[in-house]
Amino acid sequence: MGRHLHFDCFSGVSGDMVLGALVSAGLSWTDLINGLKRLQLSGYQLRKREVHRGALPAIKVDVIVQQGFQRPLTLSRIRKILADSTLSGPVKERSRSVFDRLAEAESLAHRVDVKDVHFHEVGVVDSFIDVVGGVLGCYLLNATRITSSPINVGAGSIQTSHGLLPIPGPAVAVLAKGIPIYAAGPRSELATPTGVALLRTLASEFGPMPAMKSVAVGYGAGDHNPDGWPNALRVFLGEESLSETNQTERMIQIETNLDDLSPQTYEYVMEQLFQVGAVDVALTPVVMKKSRPGVVLSCLTTEDETDAALEVLFQETTTLGIRLHEVHRHVLPRRIVPVTTSGGVVRMKVAEVGAGWEKAAPEYEDCKAIAKRTGRPLKTVMEEALRTYRRGLPKNRTGNVRGGA
Repeated sequence: MGRHLHFDCFSGVSGDMVLGALVSAGLSWTDLINGLKRLQLSGYQLRKREVHRGALPAIKVDVIVQQGFQRPLTLSRIRKILADSTLSGPVKERSRSVFDRLAEAESLAHRVDVKDVHFHEVGVVDSFIDVVGGVLGCYLLNATRITSSPINVGAGSIQTSHGLLPIPGPAVAVLAKGIPIYAAGPRSELATPTGVALLRTLASEFGPMPAMKSVAVGYGAGDHNPDGWPNALRVFLGEESLSETNQTERMIQIETNLDDLSPQTYEYVMEQLFQVGAVDVALTPVVMKKSRPGVVLSCLTTEDETDAALEVLFQETTTLGIRLHEVHRHVLPRRIVPVTTSGGVVRMKVAEVGAGWEKAAPEYEDCKAIAKRTGRPLKTVMEEALRTYRRGLPKNRTGNVRGGA
C-alpha cells in the first residue's frame, strides 16, 4: 500500500525545505544518508537541526560542503553523475527530470541554448544533494501520490549573478507556468527554482488539499527567519487505501455563451483559467440567437477559486453575464505509479474502479518532455508507458487495466 504526500507551500518551497519537511514527517535519517551514499559524491556532510520558524517547530537540513565542484556543471555532466550512481532507476530518472526542467527554465529565462546552461547554483554539492535527496525521500516514504497547494512565491526583488531581478525570478516564473502561484508575506524570495522544479516533477496535482487520512505532519525550515512570519514548508503524510470509496467534492460550475470572440483567444483564456486554479475547462459549439454559431465556455472550480475565474472571464472575453451552478463531483481515488521507459520515467495515474478493474493513463507532461527530448512521436511514448505499466502488474491483473483515467 502506498502513501499520499501533500505539500502545503504557504511560505514557498526550496530544496532544503523539502528535505526538512520529509524528515520531520517520518523519513528515516539513516535511510536518507545511506541512500545518498549511492550517489557516490564526497566532500559533504548532512546535518539536521530542530529550529523554530515563527511559532512553528521545524527541521532544518543543512548540507555542509567540505569540497565542492571546481566549476559550474553542465547538464550533460549532471546526467553522467546520476547515470554512474547506484541509485534506483526511478530516483535516477526523476532526479534527471528535475535538472532537465531547471535547464529548460534557465534556457528560456536567459535566452541561451540548453546545452550552454551552466548551473551556477544547482551545480554545486549542496543543491545537488537537495534535489536528489528530495526525490529519494519521497521514494523511501513509498509516496505513490504527491499533491501540492498553490505556491507562495514571495514579492520584492533579489540580487543574483544576473543582477537585480524581480520576485519571482525569471527561472521560477518559467517553471511556474500552468500551476497556481501567489504572493503573500514578507518582501523576499520564498520559492526557489530548485524547489519549484522538484514539485513540478513530483506532484501530479496542484490545488486545494484533497481529502486524505493524515498520519503525520512535518515542517521543513527555510534559511531565513523573518520576524512575524513562519518560513517553513508543511507536508502531510497519509496512507493510501485501495478500498477507499468514491470521494465527493463540492464544486462550482461556471458557464457563459460567446458568439463574438475571436477563436484565437480561446487558448489564452483556457490557460489563464487553469492558472488561477480551474479544475476543468471545456468549449461546446452551439447555435445561438439569430442563428449565430457560438460556444458555451464551461469552467469547473472550487468555491475559493470562483472569484479569480470570474475575473479572468470578464477581463479576457466579451461576455456580459456568467451563470454559476453548485455541483457535486464524484472522483475515484488515484495514485501515482512511476514507470521507467526507454526515454525516461513516466508517472502513471491509476484509479481503482472496483471489481478488480482499474484505469491507468500516462502523465501527459512527462510524455511530452520525453517526446521533445528524444524526437519520438508523443503517441509512441504514451503507448510505451502504458505497456511498461501493464508488464509490471501481476499476471492475474494485466487484463483488468483500461487505458485512460
